[in-house]
Amino acid sequence: MADPIDRRAFFTTGFRRALGKAVDAVSSKISPGQYVRPPGALPEAAFLAACTRCGECTNVCPAHAIRPLGSEAGFAAGTPTLDVNMNACLMCADMPCAAVCPTPALEVPLQVWKRVKLSAITIDTERCITYRDVECGVCAHACPAGENALRIDAQRHPVLGPDCTGCGTCIQACVTSPSSIKSQIIGRPS
Repeated sequence: MADPIDRRAFFTTGFRRALGKAVDAVSSKISPGQYVRPPGALPEAAFLAACTRCGECTNVCPAHAIRPLGSEAGFAAGTPTLDVNMNACLMCADMPCAAVCPTPALEVPLQVWKRVKLSAITIDTERCITYRDVECGVCAHACPAGENALRIDAQRHPVLGPDCTGCGTCIQACVTSPSSIKSQIIGRPS
């Protein structure tokens, strides 16, 4: 004979299952995709709650890299995003986009750019001309984060380092078309 389940355990288990399914259903409506947020952004759920969709960060971006999401983004509509594959973040020293934000959605970090990770950068070794014995290095020379972010190794190939912010400057600087360097959202599989 199976152990009898008490009433409290029965309802607790049922409630957890129902709540879990509700959270899964609502999550896809609140933020159906993941986005590259401007520097200094809170974690996604907190960002969505704090952002008033005022557009101030968009207005002060000197590169016009920050754009509001459209209505297809669900609850995230109107919130600022970056597509560094199309338009790089300039890594402004004073981070005006975060400084102008009237809410805690975007805040200038204490160490400014030291720990900021906008996106994950990858180098396609099949496309990069340095892997075909052509000297280049344009991407590393353009990188605003320095040698600890992107450098040229002894074999003259570009190598990403721990200080890479994912700003996208290297993508725009790459001489191949399409670029041998790509950005993807952190945590999203390629």
